[in-house]
Amino acid sequence: MNPPLLAPVFAPATAHLLHLLFEWAALAAGVQLYRRRSAGGLLQPGRYAVVIGCILGAAVGNKLVFWIEFPHLWRTLSADAGVWMSGQSIVGGLLGGLLGVELAKRLSGSRASTGDQFVLPLVAGTVIGRTGCFLAGLNDGTYGVPSALPWSVDFGDGIGRHPTQLYDMGFALLWGGVLLATRARWRARPGLMFKLYLAGYLLWRLWVDGLKPVPYLYPGQLSGIQLVCLVALLCYTPLLLRQLYRPSVNTP
Repeated sequence: MNPPLLAPVFAPATAHLLHLLFEWAALAAGVQLYRRRSAGGLLQPGRYAVVIGCILGAAVGNKLVFWIEFPHLWRTLSADAGVWMSGQSIVGGLLGGLLGVELAKRLSGSRASTGDQFVLPLVAGTVIGRTGCFLAGLNDGTYGVPSALPWSVDFGDGIGRHPTQLYDMGFALLWGGVLLATRARWRARPGLMFKLYLAGYLLWRLWVDGLKPVPYLYPGQLSGIQLVCLVALLCYTPLLLRQLYRPSVNTP
């Protein structure tokens, strides 16, 4: 059996700093890509509100889903209120950002569909952010369970693990790339490409998080993130199917 691949190993302080830098780089890249893909730029009526709603909603969703994933840490809050600021979740960011955008559109009176313009920024943001997760290694909760596969990775403890951060990057590039390459097919149904990306990513996370250590087990042997993905899919799939199978806006 071949030894696992070796990942770069950093001291905890350095690992957390790298993770933070890549997290901010992912956010900055996402905003810039959205700005470039938005006709009229961010100053178009309602567009700036959408971006602000997305960022604020994602920030709230990040934390909420993290605390669903780690409910056993709630008791530490009284001893260290700073724990509230720790942790994040891409799933929470996606769902929170979606709700933030919809709320911002309602408040600003915007009716235009904006979701499809987020697909490329989401793909880029996921790849950049997961790079930071990979470099953080055991200092981040996104590594996989032990594995004997040829591509297993040793993050510094001598154990080969599923490089689930790389799996996530690969899925975002593959699924997002397929949708972007076929975007002409979805153009007559504004918002459908984003719905397909989000539903696909939630389904992916429902599966791939089974390859990660589970910090707190919910009924059904699910982690908190898997539970959130399952509930979100049950709520979101009917909306996706309704738009997927209804006539396009260009159909007489």
